[in-house]
Amino acid sequence: MWIYEKKLQYPVRVSKCDPHMAKLLLEQYGGADGELAAALRYLNQRYSIPDKVIGLLTDIGTEEFAHLEMIATMVYKLTKDATVDQLKAAGLGDHYVSHDRALFYQNASGVPWTAAYIQAKGDPIADLYEDIAAEEKARATYQWLIDMTDDVDLQDGLKFLREREVVHSMRFREAVEMLKEDRETKKVF
Repeated sequence: MWIYEKKLQYPVRVSKCDPHMAKLLLEQYGGADGELAAALRYLNQRYSIPDKVIGLLTDIGTEEFAHLEMIATMVYKLTKDATVDQLKAAGLGDHYVSHDRALFYQNASGVPWTAAYIQAKGDPIADLYEDIAAEEKARATYQWLIDMTDDVDLQDGLKFLREREVVHSMRFREAVEMLKEDRETKKVF
């Protein structure tokens, strides 16, 4: 089913060791509006959505996993050369004690990821509006992350991710209009 090419969707570069920025990026790794929650939300919603938009949810859901891999790579690169003292100073001491340098699905405050982040109402229009909101919240978070670093290489990858959130939001808006149009079409049985 998969052909694996060891290449990220977009190159991830960082200019310096920055454990504090890595801690902030965990928001997009395991936070409520992060990439894992988005991927699972969209792939889960496919089972109760009209056939017309299943492909869209599949495409965007799997792309979110690619974004998750980019975030993981950023966190790894930002911390790989950090000392234990630097990790502690960045607020990652608790993380280090539990996980060493391994990634763990948690937000920037250290709260573990939970399935409660995944929304699925079963109403296609409601679910797609939830998806639009999720993409817009992720876009905003990426902008704030961009604002938090002076590393232009890291900013480049974050800008790519921010723009993908915009595209996803637009695609979900198109899907809403398709379903509204279909709902208003007179059905003759």
